[in-house]
Amino acid sequence: MRGRPAKLENLGSKSTGQITWRIAVYIRLSREDGNEESGSVVNQKKILTEYLQQYFQDQYVIADYYADDGLTGTDDTRADFMRMVQDVEQGKVNCVLVKTLSRAFRNYSDQGYYLEYYFPQKNVRFISTGDPKIDTFTNPEAITGLEVPITGLMNDRFAAKTSSDVRRTFDHKRRNGEFIGAFAPYGYLKDPNDKNHLILDEEIVPIKREILQWFIRDGMSLAGIAKRLNDLAVPNPTAYKRSRGFQYCNPGAEACDGLWVGSTVRRILTDKMNLGHMVQGKQRVVSYKVHDRVTTSSSEWFLKENTHAPTFTQEEYDAVQRLFKRDTRTPNDSRTVHMFSGFMRCRDCGKALQRKAANNIVYYACRTYVEKSKTRCTRHSIREDMLSAAVLETIQAQIAMLECLPDITNEINQTPVLHSQETRIEKRLAEQRRELEKVRRLADGLYADWKAELMTQDTFMRRNAKYGEQEKQLSATIANLEDEQRRVAQAATGESTVFDMFLKHKNVQQLDRALLVELVDKIYVHENKKITIVFQVADELERLMKPMDTAASDPA
Repeated sequence: MRGRPAKLENLGSKSTGQITWRIAVYIRLSREDGNEESGSVVNQKKILTEYLQQYFQDQYVIADYYADDGLTGTDDTRADFMRMVQDVEQGKVNCVLVKTLSRAFRNYSDQGYYLEYYFPQKNVRFISTGDPKIDTFTNPEAITGLEVPITGLMNDRFAAKTSSDVRRTFDHKRRNGEFIGAFAPYGYLKDPNDKNHLILDEEIVPIKREILQWFIRDGMSLAGIAKRLNDLAVPNPTAYKRSRGFQYCNPGAEACDGLWVGSTVRRILTDKMNLGHMVQGKQRVVSYKVHDRVTTSSSEWFLKENTHAPTFTQEEYDAVQRLFKRDTRTPNDSRTVHMFSGFMRCRDCGKALQRKAANNIVYYACRTYVEKSKTRCTRHSIREDMLSAAVLETIQAQIAMLECLPDITNEINQTPVLHSQETRIEKRLAEQRRELEKVRRLADGLYADWKAELMTQDTFMRRNAKYGEQEKQLSATIANLEDEQRRVAQAATGESTVFDMFLKHKNVQQLDRALLVELVDKIYVHENKKITIVFQVADELERLMKPMDTAASDPA
């Protein structure tokens, strides 16, 4: 908030002195002051104006009012404070008036610099109306006594304590999943009934969903998505927030032209806030004196799950992250990546396959063979149309097999094979649990034996370490057996996320990139044009099929 400067005319009583003081009235309201009326910018302005009218005895004019509203005194980039300093440099100001020292400074070193060096060098008079009262023109010795530096030090320590208290409060809110940012993330709004809770911005959710589908389903590159959004005249996040009347700012906000770029698209697609999880603390200020923001490591972030409505599902988010790990370079004349981009690998050398087109036929070939050396690998070539047909057929076959699996597992459950497997696991679990209980009893008795002087301290320490290691190994074995028990039960009942993952596509007749992203990890091409498909859930598929294989091999 900035007050209008008074006209350059005398206010209050005046003496016949030769100096005309050009006064800068500096006002600051810090964040910790809140909205208390006694500390408001308006009140400070009123108090200082009345001081000039009633108590200032020299000839003066008010050069301007300088007000930093909502800024801490330790901030060395306060806009109006720096404007005041610039006016001092230009000779527009030769007197600075403040309510108290803390309004001008909360930084002890800054106070010393301005009062003892800068203002005297520039012949600038400094007046503080509160305790300690200071007027460097009528009482220049005031700043050389103990009261001023002690007050400055106390103000500095108060700022440090306040900063620590505020940070502790903010960290507590972050741990609880309460949103403390000034502006909600793109696609969300602050709940009108609870400013620490986020609700969906229904105007933006469809845009984010389109961005997601363009990336996963249509294979568009980040730059391609940005261009499409710009073509559709969709304002970027900064421009959108400003269009809603928010005083949004960030380091690059002033240069914002309202257009999307690929990096903005990436930030949206990788933001875990879209999963309904609160993620905060990605940046922090260096200290209460140095207000520069630095990026923190992910280990310092505050993550609280399920705090607000999600925009993406976990499966969609995982698919996006898998795509970012792939080599999906986009041709210069295209906004999209090709369907198999990032999936193809040579079975022998493991390198990516290169896509080529000749005589209206698209084919893939080993990049090592094509670009590097024809002696280090062979061609491993396959036509794209044949590849598409083979991959689709394999996926359809996998779906058909899983679709039949519940019926097959019912038959297996009628045989002694699966029951025998479950019995063996249960028996093994019981044995390991009994052994663990035994080890724990022995370990518990050690301390009593040692206190009763039935063993030496060295023996106690050695046996205690031995039992501790045994307990650790047994606990790990039990956890593995329990995991295996759950997997066998899943296979017996047909309950698995794999079923949902595949069976929702049971009527698929056409291959597209979205299907590949969801189901396929890699596609290996052999020299004889055969392919090997590695599915995303290969391990779980193998576990599901294991009971069937066991039953098939059983002589009964």
